[in-house]
Amino acid sequence: MKSARKHPTIKQLPAHERPRERLIHGGDEQLADAELLGIIIRDGTINYSAVDIAKEILSKYGDFRKLYSVSINELCKIDGIGPARAAQIKAALAIAKRFSKTSIMPGQQFKHSKEIYEHFHEQLRDKKQEVFLAVLLDNKNCIIKVQTDVFKGSLTSSIVHPREAFKAAIKESAASVIFVHNHPSGDPEPSKEDIQITQRLAEAGNIVGIKVLDHIIIGNGRFVSLRETGIIS
Repeated sequence: MKSARKHPTIKQLPAHERPRERLIHGGDEQLADAELLGIIIRDGTINYSAVDIAKEILSKYGDFRKLYSVSINELCKIDGIGPARAAQIKAALAIAKRFSKTSIMPGQQFKHSKEIYEHFHEQLRDKKQEVFLAVLLDNKNCIIKVQTDVFKGSLTSSIVHPREAFKAAIKESAASVIFVHNHPSGDPEPSKEDIQITQRLAEAGNIVGIKVLDHIIIGNGRFVSLRETGIIS
């Protein structure tokens, strides 16, 4: 941190200015990111409050998503953060990440491509390799299950084989399927390979009687629906 000068502790602030009390009485929306993180850190140091330490952390790492990837050892290099406080921060971020990818329940429906993106975005956007999933649906477009192991790696038409893509769908007697995969680059625009693979899978689906409803490509904060672009009719 910069020059050490004694700041008022959170306990020394009037009750209506303390982050925890404001959270209790007014909800989380009125609190800044640093104040929420300060509640997790709980205690400050002689010279800095928990919120001051939180501001230092966010100034260094930018936001909570980037902070999630920071190791406990790295966090411990910040003044006022030891192993226990670093573990508290990591645990809070892990809970948030798990909450964001709450399991899909059988019988649930995705009514719009954006809903699919919102469900899988946190799960896929930070992956360092491409991950290909299949959402299996019944004849009312209700979810049967998600096949998570269709493929991992660089997508090519020779690797993403229809046999593997439809294996679980055939076993579960699915009526239709939605394919989902990520672009580690963060840019969801479909490549030539993406288009070729999608067309090949749609043709294979017509042969086996399982309709490909969509193929969603997820990037960083954006997505592309190949049905909405007209690639899947």
